Amino acid sequence: MDSNAHTDGTDSTHGTDFESGSGGGGGKNTVLVTGGTGNLGALVVTRLRDAGHEVRVLSRRSAQYPVDLRSGRGLDAAMAGVQVVVHCASTPRGGDDAAARHLVEAARRAGTVTNILYISIVGVDVVPVGYYRMKWKVERILEASGLGVTILRTTQFHDLVAQVVGAVSKIPLVAPLPGGVRVQPIAVEEVADRMAQLAVPAPAGRVADMGGPEVHTLADLGRAYLAAIGRRRRVVSLPLAGKAYAGLKRGGNLAPAHAVGKVTFADFLAGRAAR
Repeated sequence: MDSNAHTDGTDSTHGTDFESGSGGGGGKNTVLVTGGTGNLGALVVTRLRDAGHEVRVLSRRSAQYPVDLRSGRGLDAAMAGVQVVVHCASTPRGGDDAAARHLVEAARRAGTVTNILYISIVGVDVVPVGYYRMKWKVERILEASGLGVTILRTTQFHDLVAQVVGAVSKIPLVAPLPGGVRVQPIAVEEVADRMAQLAVPAPAGRVADMGGPEVHTLADLGRAYLAAIGRRRRVVSLPLAGKAYAGLKRGGNLAPAHAVGKVTFADFLAGRAAR
């Protein structure tokens, strides 16, 4: 997959058997959500508000909490009295490490934050894609902060697979995709459910990964997507070069032992068709 794998930035993809981090503390909390208008973040915000929590959605254009994560502007006011930070904001354009440091510093100054929950990606430590490496760097910044941290890694969202295939299918006649690459996509709604479970004052550290229910080649999912949208293209598997491609071919982006998702890619396509 490319460097945009399941981003959910402010600038801008459930099983029941989990090993740890099922949450705790049934009270109502004040929760700050970065990237709360993105694909994943908006769903997390809705779930938290439905559960009765006070949720602060950060955005540079917010009337109530105007925050620039890259500079840290506005963070202190937004962080005041917060118990839980849910960090979904991310961008492949860079700067995620600076944003994480600003969050950590503001959380320290607030003195009330007991858990920073971060959404990451399976394989960030073994697949040398630039965006993955940055996500791994953010993980390490949070873990070294001395604050309570929860980190959830998931496989790519169904939406990302559709986005990638849709982009390459704009080429006339053929849809070229990386040969030999397998993916294990998961429903963003299921990830949002899990994030809402973990957004509690008690940190859980690195929790069990979340993977989609099935592993398929990207080429096979590409054919299914093209058939579903009625676009006639011949999927061509292209061999590529480089360490990132080798890492993907080895399956560094997969979590077959944690295939806890329930919604298949076929289910996702059927849902899109119904909408």
